[in-house]
Amino acid sequence: MERLAEVPDPRDPRGVRHGPAVVLALTACAVLAGATSLLAAGEWIADRPAHVLGQLGVRPDPVLPARQLPSESAVRRLLARIDGDALHRAVAHWLADRHPKPSGLRALAVDGKSLWGAAKAGGRKIHLLVALEHTTGLVLARLDVGDKTIEITRFRTLLETVADLAGMVVTADALRTQREHAAYLLGRQAHYIVIVKGSTRELRKQLKSLPWKDIPLQGRTRGVGHGRSEIRRIKVCTVNNPLFPGAQQAIQIKRRRTDRKTGKTTAKTVYAVTSLSAEQASPARLAQLVKEHWQVEALHHVRDTTFAEDASQLRTGNAPRAMATCRNLAIGALKLAGAVSVAAGLRRNARDPRRPLALLGLGGSQTGRHLTYAEVLGRCGRVDCTPLLRRVTVVPIVI
Repeated sequence: MERLAEVPDPRDPRGVRHGPAVVLALTACAVLAGATSLLAAGEWIADRPAHVLGQLGVRPDPVLPARQLPSESAVRRLLARIDGDALHRAVAHWLADRHPKPSGLRALAVDGKSLWGAAKAGGRKIHLLVALEHTTGLVLARLDVGDKTIEITRFRTLLETVADLAGMVVTADALRTQREHAAYLLGRQAHYIVIVKGSTRELRKQLKSLPWKDIPLQGRTRGVGHGRSEIRRIKVCTVNNPLFPGAQQAIQIKRRRTDRKTGKTTAKTVYAVTSLSAEQASPARLAQLVKEHWQVEALHHVRDTTFAEDASQLRTGNAPRAMATCRNLAIGALKLAGAVSVAAGLRRNARDPRRPLALLGLGGSQTGRHLTYAEVLGRCGRVDCTPLLRRVTVVPIVI
């Protein structure tokens, strides 16, 4: 709640019943319980018992309790006008406070994702660029690309929001293999691993011409997943006079995939360059970093399939970005709790309204709050019962 209180309230203070932190916390709890739309979030809020709402600071009126609950329209209006960047920073800081910093070499994956169901005026799709930490799965930075530019021009702006970039390794696909990006990362004392494809034709030609046949195999891994088995072979060599700023090593990865259902086998060779020296990263570590980059695609897959993000047609103002932040928060909170499956965690939370609050550190483990008879009479009658209760026995009850 302290982090959410840092998000400025865009509403006129006249007539506001609930602060932005309360509304945002309720929305986040609804998403943690499996709500995929604002309508579902409003229904979740309306169905919550009083003791659960009380832990968030909501005090329903004993006579007209529905009037004191944030409605679906109130949630929609707030999310449409909320500062999306401020909300993301609050959520990222909360998750970072609870994620222990990994030891050793830290890596950051940069990739973009479009919210296909959410379209602005003129049919423009909302496209978000994210930076995800490999080990923790934490989204450290996120940025709306905008309708008058492309991902490439927003790479530097995205990473400007990451304060401790020094010493980190930024991994990216072929779209972000740009000399300007490499120079920027080196200027901030960071490293990179970038995939080289046809977009950088001369660099790819240089990498293919290296004497790979004379270089011994330096790593081999086997894995099974997504209905296929895969074998990866890696070779690494030091490069002189590369056509890319700061590049010290060239990487060749040969992937051999077999579809376990059809038996079809495909082979592909991937080239990459890195500013890491042989002393800083072994071939096995480089292969691991290249493979871990695709965890950002796993995040996009969870948001698309489990949270139905691409099917959402939420389009008003900043509401699509705010809901995307709530989904990132839900995924991060479940990972903090050790959940193996995000979908199973959402189903579990839907069975008990206290579990989402507990995951967010809002005291959701309590079953109820004990009130004295004086407090009950004071709330219902709204009168001072102290003189009368001096002559009666006060007993605790649970509501």
